[in-house]
Amino acid sequence: MRQALTLAVAPLLLCLAPQALSASWTVQVRSPDGKPLQDAVVAVEIKGQRSTASGVKAEVAQRERQFIPYVLVVQTGTAVNFPNFDTVRHHVYSFSPTKKFDLKLYAGTPAEPVLFDKPGVATLGCNIHDQMSAHVVVVDTPVFAKTDARGLVQLELPAGEHQLKTWHPRSPEPRLQSQALSVGAAAGQTVVTLQVE
Repeated sequence: MRQALTLAVAPLLLCLAPQALSASWTVQVRSPDGKPLQDAVVAVEIKGQRSTASGVKAEVAQRERQFIPYVLVVQTGTAVNFPNFDTVRHHVYSFSPTKKFDLKLYAGTPAEPVLFDKPGVATLGCNIHDQMSAHVVVVDTPVFAKTDARGLVQLELPAGEHQLKTWHPRSPEPRLQSQALSVGAAAGQTVVTLQVE
């Protein structure tokens, strides 16, 4: 059964000098019953500023037979390490079109990180421990965040026409949803609806 997941995006303008045309946006993600949702991805592609990361590294650790963090957001071109801090070996893999890889049974940290060079969502698993799962969300922008336990993120955005990208682990589609986002000098509100299982 699918339900609608609503993202309420309320821009709060900063008291800035007229030439500093940027706004602080507070985004809250809630479930259909109004509860805040953690681990929702919010990214904004600024018109004319698509880019990839160079030399940036991130990490998805394995502790107590879990991936930490459960959701990692990175910019395209980021190299991700998968250190194993458990006393048992893990076999980390992804069959997702965004990034397919297979790190066979190992302890410690693999010699080479995995380069995430294409935008999208890569779902991770462990071939030994079926309960282990996580997601690496890759975005074509340096402007991104993941909601906290209160379902909140804050982003600094310049005025202009942009693309708002959103995703949550309960989304049935393994891709970010997109919609136009207009950031101006006046306060406003944008609502995004996602389908979730």
